[in-house]
Amino acid sequence: MISKAQFDKEIDLIIANAIREDVGDGDHSSLACIPKSATGKAKLLVKDNGVLAGVAFAKKVFDYVDSNMDIEVKIQDGTPVKHGDVAFYVSGSSQSILKAERLVLNAMQRMSAIATKTSHFVKLLEGTGTKILDTRKTTPGIRALEKWAVTIGGGENHRFALYDMIMLKDNHIDFAGGITSAIEKTKKYLLEKDLDLKIIVEARDLDEIKEILKTSGVYRILIDNFNYEDTRKAVELIGDTCLTESSGGINENTVRKYAECGVNYISSGALTHSVYNLDLSLKAV
Repeated sequence: MISKAQFDKEIDLIIANAIREDVGDGDHSSLACIPKSATGKAKLLVKDNGVLAGVAFAKKVFDYVDSNMDIEVKIQDGTPVKHGDVAFYVSGSSQSILKAERLVLNAMQRMSAIATKTSHFVKLLEGTGTKILDTRKTTPGIRALEKWAVTIGGGENHRFALYDMIMLKDNHIDFAGGITSAIEKTKKYLLEKDLDLKIIVEARDLDEIKEILKTSGVYRILIDNFNYEDTRKAVELIGDTCLTESSGGINENTVRKYAECGVNYISSGALTHSVYNLDLSLKAV
C-alpha cells in the first residue's frame, strides 16, 4: 500500500483540482452580491440515514479555501447518522463558505454512501474472520477519497494503484505465456528493479491453483468467479501456503456464504462503483 505521505499528497491534489474546476477565475455569484467583509455560519445537515464520512476531508477543504474559517465538529467520521443530525458548523467568510460548499457536499455525500455500504458488508461478515476489500473500480481522479471512505466504513484497502502491488490477472497470465511464466518473470523483474512488492495471482480454476502453488513467492491467490464448492476446495488446497481472496460478482446476498468457505478476504468493486449518495446539505444558520 502507499505511504501516508503519498496518500496525503493525493488528497491535496484532489482538493486543488476540484477547486480549480469549480471556481475557475472566481465565484461570481457570491462576488456579485456578498461583500468581501461579510461573515456567516452554516451547518452540515444530514437528510438521510447511514454512516457519515468526509468530515476530516471537509476540514481540509475549508482550510485550503480559507485557513481563517472555524469548524465545530459535532459528529465524527464513521458514526451512524440519521435524518436531522448536524455533523458540523462552519463559520467565517461568507464568500469562503460558499466557495467550498459544493466540493464539501459532493465529497461527503459520496464518501458517506461508500462508508455506509462498506459498513453493511462488514456487518454481514461478522464472526467469519473474513475481511472486505475494495478494488481499483473507482471514480477517476478521486480514488483516494473513495478508498478513504472504505476504511471509515470498516473495510480494508486493496492495492491503491498499479504501482504499489503486483496483481497477475487473467490477461497478464495469457500474455505472459502461462501462470508459471508470469510468476517467474515477475520475480525476476522485482529483483532486477530492487522492488519490494507483494504478488497476487488470479486463478480461474482449481488446476490453476495447483500450478500457482508449485511456485514460491506468491503473497495471495485470487480465487476468481468460483462457486462455493470449488472455493472451499481451493481454500483447502492452499492451506497456509499463502492468503486467499474471493472475488467476482459477490454481493450482499452471497458474501457471507463465500466467507464461510474460509477465505481471508473478499474484494468487491460494488463498494465504490455502485452506491447512491447520502443526502446532505450545507445550510446557513
